[in-house]
Amino acid sequence: MLRMSSLFLRTLREDPVDAEVASHRLLVRAGYIRRAAPGIYTWLPLGLRVLAKVEQVVREEMAAIDAQEVHFPALLPKEPYEATGRWTEYGPNIFRLKDRRENDYLLAPTHEEMFTLLVKDLYSSYKDLPLALYQIQTKYRDEARPRAGLIRGREFIMKDAYSFDVDDAGLEASYERQRGAYQRIFTRLGLEYVIVAATSGAMGGSRSEEFLTPTAIGEDTFVRSPGGYTANVEAVTTPVPESIDLDGLPAAHVEDTPDTPTIETLVAHANATFPRADRPWTGADTLKNVVVALRQPDGTRELLVVGLPGDREVDAKRLEAAVAPAEVEVATDEDLKARPEIVKGYLGPAVLGPNAPLDADGVSTGVRYLLDPRVVPGTRWITGANVAGKHVFDLVAGRDFTADGTVEAAEVRAGDPAPDGSGPLELARGIEIGHIFALGRKYAEALGLKVLDQNGKAVTVTMGSYGIGVSRVLAALAEANHDNAGLVWPAHVAPAHVHVVATGKDAAVFEAAEKIAGELEGRGVEVLYDDRFKVSPGVKFADAELLGVPVLVVVGRGLAEGTVEVRRRAGGEPQHVAVDGASETIAATVAELLEG
Repeated sequence: MLRMSSLFLRTLREDPVDAEVASHRLLVRAGYIRRAAPGIYTWLPLGLRVLAKVEQVVREEMAAIDAQEVHFPALLPKEPYEATGRWTEYGPNIFRLKDRRENDYLLAPTHEEMFTLLVKDLYSSYKDLPLALYQIQTKYRDEARPRAGLIRGREFIMKDAYSFDVDDAGLEASYERQRGAYQRIFTRLGLEYVIVAATSGAMGGSRSEEFLTPTAIGEDTFVRSPGGYTANVEAVTTPVPESIDLDGLPAAHVEDTPDTPTIETLVAHANATFPRADRPWTGADTLKNVVVALRQPDGTRELLVVGLPGDREVDAKRLEAAVAPAEVEVATDEDLKARPEIVKGYLGPAVLGPNAPLDADGVSTGVRYLLDPRVVPGTRWITGANVAGKHVFDLVAGRDFTADGTVEAAEVRAGDPAPDGSGPLELARGIEIGHIFALGRKYAEALGLKVLDQNGKAVTVTMGSYGIGVSRVLAALAEANHDNAGLVWPAHVAPAHVHVVATGKDAAVFEAAEKIAGELEGRGVEVLYDDRFKVSPGVKFADAELLGVPVLVVVGRGLAEGTVEVRRRAGGEPQHVAVDGASETIAATVAELLEG
């Protein structure tokens, strides 16, 4: 059994100064983890016990779908990632290093390339497939802003699985098997989850879904509709309005609009000076043109202008998802000085993208210009005239200006229509705990993974990738299972099932507590025994509440009447049970919790 007198543990009464969320605060205070550096944590004995139980659930469900476990190194050579383009695409988000011979290496952020090469090395026939392999291993990403303890770290533990199939039908079947396994894993762990459509990002592939556990502190925003549509906000597509007939639309005209560099001032001026007969002007009648800078993974930088209705803001995450692997940065004063045609606060389409003048080679001189999907041909806008203090009214999309393309970059709002027509969207937040991808042939083609089919013809293998953030799952469990006093672990992941506390100084109390703890162990119950002799009952109770073991057994004053107290950490009335037979009653309580 675990004994508090010898357990490598020091609980803290004060919150760590860098803790922003409950899981971070309590896991550190209760001695489950210890900060080593920003975004990097040491696992202590109690934390490792919880982590092992989460991993065991994952392993059991992977085995149930015939996935086999392997283990790759974290230190990897550059060449496979260079072959797939991800050595560059990851940009500054991976840890790169050189050995003493100046060879390039990286600390693995994920292992698609290595799994692909391993299968290529060992398998060559369709008879070897389908195949599913997985590992539980430490990953590394150079997060710019690590936060929230284990939820966004620079070193983290991940289960990544990969499927290998001869054809797309096989990939679809493998994808559904993994998806079902994920549902069983999170159900067994007691985590509420939502499956949402997602973007594939640098991973690539034709299909991608995230498993999110809803929580107000989550970094991911997702949407859901009454009709069942769910998506990460980055993957939401805008219902595109019907185009409007251009015939009979009024001609564009430039008007003086002094001191109107913002949408609010422009709308106020338009209503005061150029009122509409049918209704007031609103921000939705204006075309806002937002200048950003894109930094490509190779370090090159370019400007981009996003045109969208003026009542919407650009969502940086949605824009980054749309332009990945580039990163979005704020356009600086130096950027704007290099482009004198960009008049701050009065920028319009005439100097952008295909609307700009051509150079001697017939190439547009304008900054690349992408429009929100709502800006369809025939829609009329108020927008900048590229002169300070002037705006264009009745500028018609498709007649007076075009763009280089469209982009999903505008914020998504509660009440927006779902893309599938299933009703208005509701916004919520969540923690990403799993992500699955139908990768297709991207990595197999780049690395030459082929097998001979039934006709002896070489075919490229198709792959799927399936990840669970194991250490993040532990943090999500802590986030969902705590109260003001501390952690409240579910029995199946708790570091122990029962916390036996001996209170007072009477030797008989410690003898009885020792006896009950030993009997519980004999019944297969995991016990944490607080056998500290010179520690006050108040400190022991505070530690017990902080540590969050699901059943607390107090051996103390009631011993004189032949009873001990049994409490459930999650609440409810304490029971006073006879010392004789107490272990049987307590074991039954634990069994009930484990079954529940």
